[in-house]
Amino acid sequence: MKTTTASPRIVSPAEWLAARLELLLAEKEFTRQRDALAARRRALPWTRLTKPYTFDSPNGRVALADLFDGRSQLIVQHFMFGPGWEEGCKSCSFMMDHINPAVPHLKARDVSFAAVSHAPLAEILPFKARMGWAVNWVSSHGTDFNHDFHVSFTPEETADGKKVNYNFGLTAVPIEELPGISVFTRDAAGTVYHAYSTYGRGVEVAIGTYNLLDLVPKGRDEDDLEYSMEWVRHHDRYEPASVTA
Repeated sequence: MKTTTASPRIVSPAEWLAARLELLLAEKEFTRQRDALAARRRALPWTRLTKPYTFDSPNGRVALADLFDGRSQLIVQHFMFGPGWEEGCKSCSFMMDHINPAVPHLKARDVSFAAVSHAPLAEILPFKARMGWAVNWVSSHGTDFNHDFHVSFTPEETADGKKVNYNFGLTAVPIEELPGISVFTRDAAGTVYHAYSTYGRGVEVAIGTYNLLDLVPKGRDEDDLEYSMEWVRHHDRYEPASVTA
């Protein structure tokens, strides 16, 4: 997201309060719009899943319904981790750093969470252990799941600037694995439905750090980077933070 940080105006407390109250009106309107949008999102129709998706898990082969773990709602992070990769995507890891501590709170509201990646489970588990995450993470390797939810593509599909179906439109992508979040629900009879998916910048809903950065004068401070999340690192790879005097 492009941001511009102008030189600050230094004003009196009274002038600051007047400007803050003017901004507060816009913030309250945004809150109302966000609540209305969330209601529209919840009101989306569902589509019944007819394909019997299964995954490799630490407990053996499991079905999509098993990922609900007895609850009626399921959030899936489509975590970018392709077969043969040495480690998971750093940006998806940034997301997981926020989701991991939220899982107990989600469970308290009838929501289970699972990460799904295209890499074999044997490649996922060492990285999960390195990151210290206590989430349910399964492998869709050898299945249609990632392809059907438009987050994994073949080399042929992405070659030579070809366009693929991602984020509900045709676009050229530079890599064969892409991020997303999908929501599923199931009824009392155990039938599983697809309720929602979001991709691209839509996954920022899970990244609280961005909300906090949006509060400070420098914002996300990404304008001069090659790409917006270039600064992000796996949490065990940040150098000691510099201090500006």
